[in-house]
Amino acid sequence: MVLMPSLTAAHDPDLGLGAEARLLNARFEGADATDILKAAIREHFSGEIALISSFGADSSVLLHMVSQIDPATPVVFIDTGKLFPETLRYRDRMISRLGLTDVRSELPAEADLSEKDPGGMLWMSDTDACCHIRKVLPLERVLGGFSAWISGRKRHQSNTRAVLDVFEAEGGRIKVNPLAAWSADDVLSYAKTHDLPPHPLVAQGYPSIGCLPCTSKVAPGEDPRAGRWRGQDKTECGIHRPASEDEPGGSGIQE
Repeated sequence: MVLMPSLTAAHDPDLGLGAEARLLNARFEGADATDILKAAIREHFSGEIALISSFGADSSVLLHMVSQIDPATPVVFIDTGKLFPETLRYRDRMISRLGLTDVRSELPAEADLSEKDPGGMLWMSDTDACCHIRKVLPLERVLGGFSAWISGRKRHQSNTRAVLDVFEAEGGRIKVNPLAAWSADDVLSYAKTHDLPPHPLVAQGYPSIGCLPCTSKVAPGEDPRAGRWRGQDKTECGIHRPASEDEPGGSGIQE
């Protein structure tokens, strides 16, 4: 598919982010994910956009696309301090494999951990607060230098994502979801075509991978995200939905 026309004219600060997102969605309706990313990275948000990647089960697709467009595109990885060792090794493997040159690992602030989770066991009593300290706040800090960011969310992943737009206005920035319309088969097909290595935990029964204490294996036939915060009325971490007073970690996450 030919790259769509430049979006420069669409970037009018007087429109407001909501109107801008609607304009972008109309312009890119039905567009190929790679073309969406090319326009976002090279033109519309040039120098002001980052990919937020968990280096999780589906992460290789966007990481590969971005590496082909511009390997110097900032890639932000939120290292909660509670991740599987396999995820950290997979991150390093993919950085080397794809030639990514600006991967930034963001850790929770020591002051936040000392005040709210000095023993590192907050996840046992309040998963929302734990996610807020270890994921939401670090992401807010690192996004301070960007006007847009790229997410790997897809409509098929959960009911809360079923009507996901490709472009969203959130938190004073534009969020780009180039894989919104992709199915699980689309992801697998792309990874196979480009010979991308899977996260090692996928073969062990983890189709959705987060922090080690809050991620369990998923049985055949279960929802792929059933292993996230199992037994709780929680399906997201807060990154993809603004926090509120009653729900400090919100209920929304990455890939």
